[in-house]
Amino acid sequence: MKKSELFFSAIQVPVDFVMIVLAGVSAFVIRDVPQIIALQPKLYNFSFDIYLRIILIVAPIFILIYALEGLYAIRVTRKFRHEAFKIFSATSLGLVILIVTIFLKREWFSSRFIILASWALIVFYVTVARFILQKIQKFLLVKKGIGTHRLLLIGHNGKIDKIRQMIKRNLSLGFKIVAQIESGSVRMIKEIKQEKGVDDIILCDSTITDMEQEKIIDFCSINNITYKYIPNTLQTAQIELGMLESEPIIEVKHTPLDGWGRIMKRTFDIFASILLAIIVSPLMLLVAIFIKMESKGPVIYKNERVGSDGKKFFVFKFRYMKWEHSITRENPNVEEALIYEKKLIEERSVRKGPLYKIKNDPRKTRVGAFIERYSIDELPQLFNVIRGNMSMVGPRPHQEREVEKYSEYHRRLLTIKPGITGMAQISGRSDLPFEDEYKLDVYYIENWSLGLDILICFRTIGALLNKRKNIS
Repeated sequence: MKKSELFFSAIQVPVDFVMIVLAGVSAFVIRDVPQIIALQPKLYNFSFDIYLRIILIVAPIFILIYALEGLYAIRVTRKFRHEAFKIFSATSLGLVILIVTIFLKREWFSSRFIILASWALIVFYVTVARFILQKIQKFLLVKKGIGTHRLLLIGHNGKIDKIRQMIKRNLSLGFKIVAQIESGSVRMIKEIKQEKGVDDIILCDSTITDMEQEKIIDFCSINNITYKYIPNTLQTAQIELGMLESEPIIEVKHTPLDGWGRIMKRTFDIFASILLAIIVSPLMLLVAIFIKMESKGPVIYKNERVGSDGKKFFVFKFRYMKWEHSITRENPNVEEALIYEKKLIEERSVRKGPLYKIKNDPRKTRVGAFIERYSIDELPQLFNVIRGNMSMVGPRPHQEREVEKYSEYHRRLLTIKPGITGMAQISGRSDLPFEDEYKLDVYYIENWSLGLDILICFRTIGALLNKRKNIS
């Protein structure tokens, strides 16, 4: 999903809100029109302050109806006539709700002219604003290339020729063809991605085998590439059916964490992390004092991890081990600390696969053993969430040496931001085998919802009270 698409979709919410309020105010201003043209005298008088408060209550209801009607779907190529009809139908539904509310709560006001004028003006204002936004977005797309998706076509039949000509003829579809290949070779796709970049793949050839398609889908999922195909067989239930002009097309949905899902998750992360940081700030201050009293070295240490899209970042943690053994670039004895850690991993690691967990770790301080026991050492990661390189919920952030031991399919864990907590943490914490942890994280990626994030956060509190088997 392009940043320009996210921006134009997100900005529609405040623009619609302003247009709805403006329509209501305009209806109030012109309420004297029927009296002026001698149609009917004005029967009701009410203050503008009270009326404006009512408008500010009603406007969010219309926004909610618009959202339920799909008016905030993130698509640069949506048909304007369809959008205009949805605006009309959604506003009409809002009008019905408003009429029923006024009937039940008559102390608001009973001006039929204002109600009908507001409905007509909302339809007009919102439609015009949407039209202008879409024209600006398509201008940037066609003339400046902003928001254009780099497209790779796969196939060698007449269908692919038709698709190619259609895309080249109509730049407003939002695609730029970077390459066309005849086979489903993942090796060739990797080379094209490295040389030219690929945002979308469309498979146009039904002769590509299911096995080849599965490999392409895995590659696309790992590399955040949108995979679509001209339908011939149904490969997955997680699909979205659409149209590319006159051609039916199916898009495989890797995760709901795209478009508005990403916006909702980031909004939740910001509010939840700031709120929790304020709540636990006295505890963090107390822990910092105890750490400083027991041993030398900084209270917070930064450990390099691999985040979404393979980007490296520093995780913030309370130091739970002696400073000379801390694995961080800030430690002048980091090389000796790494050698010692490798020795401990060989002798005491209780996990198999790419991850390790040292049982009865002799490097811990007394305070460190306690704060790791209850995961208090991870509280500074709330600031990672605020900075945007972590999420409240997601897969664990792993070290580069651990990621290097991943199998190819494991790299799907790097398609979203790592989290402070996640499915694995509430299902066994670090006691789980890595493959089981991977399956839980993939389930989360494929079935994300805001409600699931909230549920995991609450269940994490209970999980912290259960002692881990592989920690002393």
